[in-house]
Amino acid sequence: MKIATFNVNSIRRRIGALCQWLQDASPDVVLLQELKAQAEQVPIADIEALGYRIEIVGQKAYNGVAIVSRHPIEVVARALPGEDGDEQARYIEADIAGPNGSMRVASIYLPNGNPAPGEKYDYKLRFLRRLRRRAEALLGLEIPVVLGGDYNVAPADVDVYDPQAHASDALCLPPSRQAYRALVNLGYTDAFRALHPNRIAYSFWDYQAGAWQKDHGWRIDHLLLSPQAADRLAECDIDRAPRGRPEASDHTPVWCALRH
Repeated sequence: MKIATFNVNSIRRRIGALCQWLQDASPDVVLLQELKAQAEQVPIADIEALGYRIEIVGQKAYNGVAIVSRHPIEVVARALPGEDGDEQARYIEADIAGPNGSMRVASIYLPNGNPAPGEKYDYKLRFLRRLRRRAEALLGLEIPVVLGGDYNVAPADVDVYDPQAHASDALCLPPSRQAYRALVNLGYTDAFRALHPNRIAYSFWDYQAGAWQKDHGWRIDHLLLSPQAADRLAECDIDRAPRGRPEASDHTPVWCALRH
């Protein structure tokens, strides 16, 4: 079972690139973020033509998440519990009925949080606390769980190209990193770091200042696995190829493979 997370940064603009990547990489499940579209604006037919299903939580011009799967999808939640009145489209959770049993997945688009301190950063930390509560509850299912998405957190200095210059960025501030560690410490595994403990690799490169060409990147897209999923972890990597293509998203897919 190959599962990926991919912040597409406007699905209408990237639909060609997304479909090309789906054909090239052939994932079973893809967790999409930053659709920047309402559900009815998503080019669903293009995705379905490749043999995939899709479930969407959309929002006009901003945010938006989706789950794309070769296998049946049963949506469990279209918002992260814990804050009444939060209408931002940042979370979708579903059961995937794979050929070797069901697994729970969630596509998550965490707030950026800049400028920090401030209201946006406060919202980011509240969202992370809510996510921790949900992640803890999901462990009680005792089934494979994959929480994937754009976390907008660089967990350690090795995950950002210039940690000193970005020490005050909301993606690197100690409370952000502490909240991410609190998730992992529940019993989740950062799939990439589990298999590549010392490797410097990034999943996001800004469009500005030649960041891609200079490899001035950030590792902020993560796949967190419950113990039942981590026990099956065979591979995990970052697919840099899509970022180098014309009209690319500023993120690139992160994927893992779970043994049957």
